[in-house]
Amino acid sequence: MPVIEEVTAQRSFERVGMHSHIKGLGLDENGKARFMADGMVGQVKAREAAGIAVELIKRGKLAGKGILLVGPTGSGKTAIAMGIARELGEDVPFVQIAGSEIYSTEVKKTEFLKEALRRAIGVRISEERKVYEGEVKEIKINRTRHPFNPYVEIPESVIITLRTKDDEKTIRAGREIAYQLMELGVEEGDVIQIDAETGRISKIGTTKEEEGLFFKRKVNLPSGPVLKVKEFTYTVTLHDLDVANARGNIFGLLFSTGAEISDEVRQRVDETVKKWIEEGRATLVPGVLFIDEVHMLDIEAFSFLARAMESELAPILILATNRGKTRIRGTDIEAPHGMPIDMLDRLLIINTEPYKKEEIREIVKIRAREEKIEISEEAVEYLAELGEKTSLRYAVQLLAPASVIAKGGRVEREHVEKAKEYFADLRRSMEFVEKLEGMLS
Repeated sequence: MPVIEEVTAQRSFERVGMHSHIKGLGLDENGKARFMADGMVGQVKAREAAGIAVELIKRGKLAGKGILLVGPTGSGKTAIAMGIARELGEDVPFVQIAGSEIYSTEVKKTEFLKEALRRAIGVRISEERKVYEGEVKEIKINRTRHPFNPYVEIPESVIITLRTKDDEKTIRAGREIAYQLMELGVEEGDVIQIDAETGRISKIGTTKEEEGLFFKRKVNLPSGPVLKVKEFTYTVTLHDLDVANARGNIFGLLFSTGAEISDEVRQRVDETVKKWIEEGRATLVPGVLFIDEVHMLDIEAFSFLARAMESELAPILILATNRGKTRIRGTDIEAPHGMPIDMLDRLLIINTEPYKKEEIREIVKIRAREEKIEISEEAVEYLAELGEKTSLRYAVQLLAPASVIAKGGRVEREHVEKAKEYFADLRRSMEFVEKLEGMLS
């Protein structure tokens, strides 16, 4: 069980997920894409197409079908997939995997895909519980080195101060809650609920005024004590329930390797969930399973996904690729995007285009804000030019090194130029190697 203790005060934290700024597709009430909204910039046609897909999902017209995002590397495919999930609801599960992952796990390919599909289906449960509820006054994530990779920092614990109109408490919590706070993008001014027993967190809204791209639901400062008993709604996934039930099976624990979950356990979970829904204790929340590098899947995986899409308990499937005509893995057949034709027939295809200079400029500003980096207009303009000549990702990646060179101060153009000298883009890297090869031949 997550550890929560009441203590005395502290301050703020940083979050730098690559797509933590995405809050939706940035469409107006007519389904037209704003140039810059909800953390999305540009890609107007693709976002509007995604908006139509969201409407189809809400009307239940996308059953047995999926979405395929096709475009060059760094053209916002993952951002659009996440935007679709955010449009469907804040607590809608979003599971992202790469096609190559299914070949690097201890379990069978189909078992890995089953787990991914069930992690993308949520069960929203409501019950009365003790909760800590209030506005986040101060928050501090304590970090430590990853036990297996000392070059990576991971959250170890969190100290968070919550306040209401009548009360204020500071609590210390463990790693699980710190991870949740980071994933939800909780910051000062947000109103949250923390289940005192399980540590599950719900984000209610914010007491701050909306500013720029980062729109959140405006709520009033709660009243009463911080620790109270109230109806607490949280979402667990079918996979969470599978694991919990598998651990409770003594026979399975004694005689199974624990690497895979049996179909009997999953069937039992499905029956229990259906019973909860019929009794009004829970509702089903189909989420989004996003598979990047889908051309890396083989013919067996495609066959499994095609059948899984027709199941009554199936999430929304969004696939992405940057390949044209290529061989279907596991066969000698060449096909569009490296996918079987019968699978392609089930998909709505959305194309994404390379970002233009004005779009890159705004994205750089967003990322600088997300990473808490102060940057001059001249430096932003220079990064936009670099991004147009090289790639958006290269321009964004230079932000952090430039901040280090600026010693944490305001990033100017000369700091970006210095970072560019140290870290090569793909074209300069290739030219460097080809030049050396020429000297050797």
